[in-house]
This record gives sequence, structure tokens and C-alpha cells, in this order.
Amino acid sequence: MLRDVSMDQLTERMARLSPEKRALLMKRLMERPSGDAGRGPAKLATVDGDKPLSFAQQRLWFIDQLEPNDTRYNNFAAFLIRGDLRMDALSSAINEIVRRHEILRTVFTVRDGRPIQTILRTLTIPISAVDLRDLPPERRQEAAERRIREEARVPFDLAKGPLLRVSAFDLGENRQTGAREHIVTFALHHIVSDGWSTDILIREFAELYGAFALRGSSPLPELLVQYADYAAWQRDWFERGALDRQLAYWREQLAGAPAAIDLPTDRPRPATRDQSGAICRFDVSRELADGLRRLGRREGTTLFVVLLGAFYVLLSRYSGQMDVCIGTAVANRRRVEFEGLIGFFVNTLVLRANLGGNPRFCELLAQLRETALRAQEHQDLPFERLVEEMQPVRDKSRTPLFDTMFVLQNAPTRKLILPALEVERLATATPDAKFDLTLTLEERESGLGVEIEYATALFDAPTIQRMAEHYSNILGAVVTRPDIHIDRLRLSGDAERQRLLTEWNDTAVDYPRDKCIHRLFEEQVGRTPDATAIVFGGERIGYGELNSRANLLAHRLRHLGVGPETIVGVCVERSFEMVVGVLAVLKAGGAYLPLDPEYPAERLA
Repeated sequence: MLRDVSMDQLTERMARLSPEKRALLMKRLMERPSGDAGRGPAKLATVDGDKPLSFAQQRLWFIDQLEPNDTRYNNFAAFLIRGDLRMDALSSAINEIVRRHEILRTVFTVRDGRPIQTILRTLTIPISAVDLRDLPPERRQEAAERRIREEARVPFDLAKGPLLRVSAFDLGENRQTGAREHIVTFALHHIVSDGWSTDILIREFAELYGAFALRGSSPLPELLVQYADYAAWQRDWFERGALDRQLAYWREQLAGAPAAIDLPTDRPRPATRDQSGAICRFDVSRELADGLRRLGRREGTTLFVVLLGAFYVLLSRYSGQMDVCIGTAVANRRRVEFEGLIGFFVNTLVLRANLGGNPRFCELLAQLRETALRAQEHQDLPFERLVEEMQPVRDKSRTPLFDTMFVLQNAPTRKLILPALEVERLATATPDAKFDLTLTLEERESGLGVEIEYATALFDAPTIQRMAEHYSNILGAVVTRPDIHIDRLRLSGDAERQRLLTEWNDTAVDYPRDKCIHRLFEEQVGRTPDATAIVFGGERIGYGELNSRANLLAHRLRHLGVGPETIVGVCVERSFEMVVGVLAVLKAGGAYLPLDPEYPAERLA
């Protein structure tokens, strides 16, 4: 069956077909149902004229209108190439890909007040050649890395295009190996690509470069459908009633869902999202990864659900919330004719879990298994349309419906293999954070590679490193005890518990005996006004804000006559206000008397 054939195998088989047989095959595929998303034939867009945007493209277009220099949606890849790189073959390969895929010749403009995509009949992508050989050899790598970081953050103009940029940095000969070195970068806007598309681009580039370097012709079969066909088919499919069926499920699934997850942060959330981000990387051993797979099989589910379940536990423990929503991505290419296209197909699903009642971890897995299956069945509703339907409260500091993202890549990132050349994929520049947190896991022969992308406006690196340790500890615990109640899962490992219970509990610290505690506190305010002073109920308050609140109350107490020798009762539940009250009494010159609100009323009187 076609659905059991990989994309590479399918492409190879199609290449052996005659043009007539390929056309007949694609015609039948376009008429074949493919689950709910396949009802009705795909509607081909006309060759000429303006084309509608897909729903996902439409959302990115609106974001670009609001934030035209936003680079969060730049997809970027970089490769170090050792050997004699043929620039003519490089240019020919790139521009053949642009000729094949109309989406790479597309610009986005406005007609009658609505965004449209216009396909340019021809477009040549220039290769930006940067010669760094004039620099001293020891400075070339640093200069290339700096230029690459800059290139990754150059915004695209959706109306003018092109929305693909290719650069080649000539590093000259490596003094140790003697090999000529180049770094080649590919930058695409997300409105014309996704992660799957990047793999297609790399695969086609490798095949075309190999052919053109030998002065041959393209070995790739012509594409019989284009991304504009998908956009037209998507809208036609929803007009046939699929939209209502999908919406009904998601309305019920997300009814009453929390507006956000309130994770403790290292600093207050800015009024507007700051897209600055960083990545924390770590590994899960092969032994543990295999154990997690076996756990999934025993529980009748997948590695995806097991890893997701551990993430839910982590977020619930950090936030104190039992009702948690997480975003995840699906390729959204359920029709085989769209598998070989470059374009923005990926869709976002919102997965909701209820951790109330302290379930066992295996019970949580059973819940998530059903949630994931139902979500997959209803994956075709564009996230943009879901947001319109749910109408969450607009908050410029947050993304709608969820703040954290979970991704499992169960296929390794495609390698670029070029004839007579040695190629190494490079880690790209510091990312822009699309969400507060994005947990990405990649299956490898050595186990699992893990990345936590985080918003640096909210979190510091040590906080995320500790979170990574806690996630690893949860995985290690559930693989041996899947029946454990989730509140019994220990986040901290032995080393952290030693620090907390022994090292950090050694409070014998020398301090100036002639200073009052509120004066010592004020000195700390002067040193670190923005640092976190108190964490309570998932919220944080900094030293500066705590001092300001205490000062206001102290002035009020003085106005009421509080001063030296005055005893002030503080009858408050454990909270920020309790600490504010104690500091305020001391600042006013009085002495505080702590009173437990649980005492009988006659005792408090």
C-alpha cells in the first residue's frame, strides 16, 4: 500500500513511471479518500491568477502585518562543506528547486483588502557569496559564525520576496586538513516552509547538485500538484462541512480550559512578549530510552505519550495546576500527494490533561492515549481557526491557548550528502522563543537528544537546567514504577536533595550584629532589586517590589502611631502579605507579634 511506502521510495518509483502513468496515478490519488481529511477530491488551483492563502499562511501574514520585522518565523539551516564546492552546480540546483516548487516563487500581497498569494512565473535566487579568505585563518570561523547569526535574523519582505535566501561563506583552506571549506546556509520564511519542507529541500538539493556537478540533467520527476492546490483544497474541504465536525470536537475538548499555565519565573512577565530565547541541551541514555519504549508498549501506547506524560507531571508540579494544556505539532500531510511538496503544512494541536485526583502514572498514560488518538482524528482543523472559535482573552505577553510546546521527532534530521564532499550540519544561532517553553526530543541510536527552548525574558539558564534535571528524574522513576501516584514522583535527585537538606540548610552565617533585619533587607534591595525575594503559590515577587509594598504599609502604621515599644499583631495566612506586614512593622519601629488565624476568636481577642 502507498501509505506503507516512504517518501523517498515513492519518489523513486514515480521517477520510473512514464509521464502518462504519473499523471494517471496522481489523478487517482487526488480522488482517493484519506480518512476524514480526504472527503471530496482535491480542488486544483488555476494556473494563472491570484490564489487564496491557507489558514496557517493567513495567520502568519497577519502577524507579519503587526510585526513586520519579526524573525521568529525564519527557518534556518547551515552546513559546513569540506572539498571543492562547485558554485555553478550549487546555483543551478537551488534555482531548479525554485522552478519546481511554486511556493518558492510566491509573494504575498493584498487585493480588495484581502491577502493573496501570487506566483511569479520566473524567479532566480542569487547565491550570496561571502569571501572570508582575506582574514587571518584564525579569525575566519569567528567571522563566519557572526555573519551566520546576522543572516538568521534578517527579516523577509513577504510582499517583495524572495522568501528563500542562500549564502555561501568561503573559509579557504583548513590549515590542519588542507581541505577547502565553505559554510552554506538556507533561510526560508515559515509562510512557505516547515520542518518537513526543509528535509525535502535538502534531499532535492543533494540529488540536483550531484547531477549538475556531473553536467547532467535533473533526475527528479515533475510535481503534479503545488502548495496553492493544497490551500484551495483545504478551503473547499471545509466548505463541504468538515469544519463543523472538527469544531464540535475541539469546542467540547477545550471548554473551560485554563487561559494559561503559571510557571514560576525568574522575573516578572513583560507586558509584550519578548522573543529572545536560548536552548538547554541534554541527553537521555539509550538504556532509559529503551525502557521508556517498553513502558509504552506495555501500556498500549507510544513513546510520544510516555514522554508527554512526564512533561505534564513536570509542569503540574511546577505550577500547582491540575488542568494543563500543551501544544504539539503534526505534519498535516495525510494525503500522499502533498508529501513531496515544500510549503507550510504543519498544524498545531492543543492537548489537555487533567491531573486531578492524584492518578497513577499509568492511569495518566491511559488518559493521554485517548486524548492523543482523538486529537489525531481531528487534526485537520487549522490552529488559526481554533483560536478564532475559542476567542481566548487577548494577552500580548502570551500565545493563545497554551504557553508550552512539546515535540517528538521520531525521524532523524536529514543529512546532506554531496558527491566528493564532506558535509557537517551546524547548530544554528541562538533561537527566537515562540513560546515560554518548547520541549523537543529526537530519537537517536544513542538514546534521545533533548532540547528545552526557553524565553530568556522569563527564565535564567540555571532554572532551565534544574528543570531538565527534574524531567530526567521523572523519566527515570516512571520507567521502573509506572504505577506510582504522580504526587510521589520526586523531582530532585540525590545531589540536589543533599544541597537542599544539608548544604543550604546550614544557616550559620555571620552578619553585622548592630543592624536590624529590615536594614539588612534594604541593603539586599539595593544590590539586587529585580531578583526574586519570595515564591508563593506559583507567583514571585522581587526585592524591589517587596520593599515598596512594605514602605507603603510602614508609612500607614506610623500615621496610626506605631513606633518604638509598640507591639503590632500580625494575623495573616502564609502569603506575600504576611512578609510585607512583618517588614512594615519593623520599618515603622515597632515589634510584631505573630498570630495564627486558626486560633479561636476568643484567644485572638
